[in-house]
Amino acid sequence: QVQLVESGGGLVQAGGSLSLSCAASGRTFSGYAMGWFRQAPGKEREVVAGLRWRGGSTSYADSVKGRFTIARDNAKMTVYLLMNSLMPEDAAVYYCSATSPATGEYDYWGQGTQDTVAS
Repeated sequence: QVQLVESGGGLVQAGGSLSLSCAASGRTFSGYAMGWFRQAPGKEREVVAGLRWRGGSTSYADSVKGRFTIARDNAKMTVYLLMNSLMPEDAAVYYCSATSPATGEYDYWGQGTQDTVAS
């Protein structure tokens, strides 16, 4: 089983930056992926960024391209979401997730962390 623990959420001013961390324990599932998702009030959960652990290829939602960066620390088995030029529209609960080794789907989830952007 995989456990995901998130940290780094908080309050920032519009235009500011915030970094989120997601530490994984248990099986590492190298060769699969980890990702960041977010859900704002009244909206469906959406994918923000993805990272293929082996090889490090990344992908981003159009709404965050050029502003957000997903990165990893292989030794710590930790994935980060580096958020720059934050806007009020970015305020949401952010979740990290990991794929299942059996299916490749995002089946493991962190507890979620609140990101608030004030102007």
